[in-house]
This record gives sequence, structure tokens and C-alpha cells, in this order.
Amino acid sequence: MPAPRSSTSLLAGIYLLLLVYASLYPFEAWRWPAGAAPGELALLSWPRWRDPFDEWANLLGYAPFGTLLFLAARARRWSPLVALSCATAAAAALSYGLEVLQHLVPGRFPSLRDWVHNSCGAALGALLGWVVNASGALEALQGKAVRWFVEPSSTGLVLLLLWPLGLLFPAPVPMGLGQIGPELVALLDTVLDGTPLHARGWLDGSAAGHVLGPLPAVRESAALACGLAAPCLLAGVLTRPGWGRLLVAPALALLASAVLAFSTALNFGPQHAWAWVTPRLVQTLLATSLLLGAVLLLSSARTCAALGLVALTVLVAIVAAAPADPYYAASLRAWEQGRFIRFSGLAYWVGLLWPYLAMLWLVGRLGRRDR
Repeated sequence: MPAPRSSTSLLAGIYLLLLVYASLYPFEAWRWPAGAAPGELALLSWPRWRDPFDEWANLLGYAPFGTLLFLAARARRWSPLVALSCATAAAAALSYGLEVLQHLVPGRFPSLRDWVHNSCGAALGALLGWVVNASGALEALQGKAVRWFVEPSSTGLVLLLLWPLGLLFPAPVPMGLGQIGPELVALLDTVLDGTPLHARGWLDGSAAGHVLGPLPAVRESAALACGLAAPCLLAGVLTRPGWGRLLVAPALALLASAVLAFSTALNFGPQHAWAWVTPRLVQTLLATSLLLGAVLLLSSARTCAALGLVALTVLVAIVAAAPADPYYAASLRAWEQGRFIRFSGLAYWVGLLWPYLAMLWLVGRLGRRDR
């Protein structure tokens, strides 16, 4: 039994947008290479240098896309061989087009080596999809998902999948997403430029996060607890009541810790991957996970939605006043100069907007009459 057409096609579309973003970022200052003819841009050269990190990133980055394309094709009742061929060809064509467009992006270096690794990664991913589909594992997983998740849940699942991406970008507090104040102030500053209000300097020093002194320990722990509670309670809205909910909080806590360690390791080196961990943080995570386990076990989806709104409100209120400490500033500088700069803009905006998008979704769930 192939995967449902809606879920695989939606995930493949989202992953396609992610690949386009990662390949063409930043979306500014594009220019035509000096003296290059249109035909020359279509020719990709094989670089003399090698970067093992980029090679593995290209190979692994396109593998999930190949898997999703294969499963989406199988959902349309295409034969396995046709689905495998079309998934590999479509991913290779996309990669080639993006490599050619990178000629126009400052600081990007298109190469034939990157295209080969992207295409091989997509082919391996499509083969993996073939194996998973043929083994019946996908059908079994689909049956468990039907018993585990409520309907409709696709939008909520997308929000839940985006949450770890937002954690990749440094936050003023671990798991403290939603500090949108500085962006709003910058937007107002641009809009009011040249007006009497701007001339009076009424925006000076009003940016969110411009607070003297460190964030109190109690408020920092509360932000961490709410940052973990929000996705857990969102998952409680998506899942049916049962003992399986006890695993939600520990699983998301481990996932968040792994993502934060991964981001820190990329920025400051593997030896500093866990530099952000403190005894108080561990105690807060453990206590919050235990409390959330009990809440999720005893609460209905409607109650989880209401509690999720409370957690998100407290989170954004605390994060809005969080100061930009030296460690946070160093993290931002590392992101600006790091290998993952192509993902920084996407992760940044996901981290800023995720709490507010989750609030809107939870409000919609509260207003919906359950069947």
C-alpha cells in the first residue's frame, strides 16, 4: 500500500522549497557574471579543490528529496521502476538548474562535483524509498500513524516538523523562539525614515531585548520550560489519548538537545557542542518532561490547545525582554560567518515566527468543533 498522496506530495513540495532556499540564499545583490555568455553559464566545471563537508552535505541533503519523490510517484500508482527513474531524473534536473542559477548569486560557486553528489544522493534516497515501500514497513508505519494521530493533522504536523529548524538559529534563551521585537523595530525605523517621528529618535533604545543585566534565573527556567511545553502540547492536540503520550516530552527534549548541540558544534567546534548545558537547564528539562508527561496523559486535545496557548504567550513575553548576552552575540557572529549561512535566514525566520504561527493554529483548533 503506497503512502498517502497528500502527505508525501506536501512533504516533497516543502523539501523542494528548502533546497531552493539553501541553494540560492542570499536573495539579494544577484548579478550577471562579467563577460559571460548565456551558453557559458550552462556549462558546469569540475573544481580543483575538495571539501568533504560540502560533499557529504550535498549527498545527504538530496537523499530525503529522492525518497519523497519516489513515494509521491508510487502514491499515484506509478510502477516502482518508473517512480525510481522519474524521482532521480527530477532531482538531478532540479540540482542542475540550481547550480546554473548559482552563477548569479554572490559568494556561491557552482560546480559539476556538487551536481554529481546531489544526483547520487537523490538516487540513493529513491532506492531507499523503493526498499521501504517493498518491505511493507511504510504500510505498517502508516497504520500506526492512523491510530496515533487525529484528523485533520497535516498543518499541525508541519508546524511540529518546523520547530527543530527554528532551534538551529541561536536564541537568547535555549528553546526561546519568537523574539521578533528587534525586527519590528527595524521595520518601523525603515517605514518612518524621513518622517518627524523618526527625526525625534523615539525608536532609539526601544528594541526588544535591550535590557541591562542578565535574565533572572527563574525567568530563564520558565522560558526553557515553556519552550519545551509548547511543541509537546501541540503534539498533544495532534495525538489521540493514550499511554504513548508519555514519550512525547522526553522525545522532544532529546531532539531539541541534539539540535542545539549540533548547531553549537557547527559554530564553535565539536568540543564545544554541549557548552550551553548547565545543571539548572538539565533539572528544568527533567522536571518539565515529567510534568508534561502527566499533563498529556490526563488532558484532552482541547485542554492541550488551551495550555499550549498559555505556554506560548508566557514564552514570547519572557523572550521579548531577554538581553543579548556576549554568548548570544558570539553565536550570531558564528552563524554569519559559518558554513550554514545558507540556512541561517530560513532558520532565523522560522524561529521568529513559529510561536505565532502555532498560536494561530491552536486558536483555530479551539474554535473547531471536534467530530
